[in-house]
Amino acid sequence: MQAVVLAAGEGTRLRPLTEDKPKGMVEVAGRPLLTHCFEQLVDLGADELVVVVGYLKERIIERYGDAFDGVPITYEHQREQQGLAHALLCVEEHVDDDFMLMLGDNVFDANLGDVVRRQREDRADAAFLVEAVDWAEASRYGVCDTNQYGEITDVVEKPEDPPSNLVMTGFYTFTPAIFHACHLVQPSNRGEYELSEAVDLLIESGRTIDAIGIEGWRVDVGYPEDRERAEARLAEGAEADPGA
Repeated sequence: MQAVVLAAGEGTRLRPLTEDKPKGMVEVAGRPLLTHCFEQLVDLGADELVVVVGYLKERIIERYGDAFDGVPITYEHQREQQGLAHALLCVEEHVDDDFMLMLGDNVFDANLGDVVRRQREDRADAAFLVEAVDWAEASRYGVCDTNQYGEITDVVEKPEDPPSNLVMTGFYTFTPAIFHACHLVQPSNRGEYELSEAVDLLIESGRTIDAIGIEGWRVDVGYPEDRERAEARLAEGAEADPGA
């Protein structure tokens, strides 16, 4: 299964850490965010990494070259950051089957494999790793509603008044149908082509999207204090498993 990584962002909220590097190259526990992402995707069985780059893309390409741990890397340039749906369309020509999607600014220690297994069961058209967060934090993310079967029925991007505290975590699996939905997305009030709207279009078309509750943790590294939090969680894990 291919894995798409979105890593075009400038990371303005992470300054000064991103003054001379793209967001994906910010180090957490001595390794760039993208290294954490790539390692996990390779462990999940990715046979190709398709990476969307943008701001200071040369730093990423110079660091990783054409392969990571023997898995080939394909780069695609997002010339203007216009939202996640726009970024995903940049790789449409490279993806021809079910695929994993990871946002390149997350650090996970979680059950990502459950999401991939659900996709391979062919029971759902997509599967998302989701997490219940404090209500005060929900407005930072794409917020999900689910039905009694654990299927996602609605997604709202960064709402001022969240309808729930269940949020998308930045790890998904999709069929290529998501690309058709992304083509239909119109700019949001933020002026971006939102992935959440593409997801809603999939749902409206009758597609099934399963929510897989997180077991473990993840940190969305959006601010300098998030990097410190991720490093603390990784250190805790290393202490708990000194042989890792």
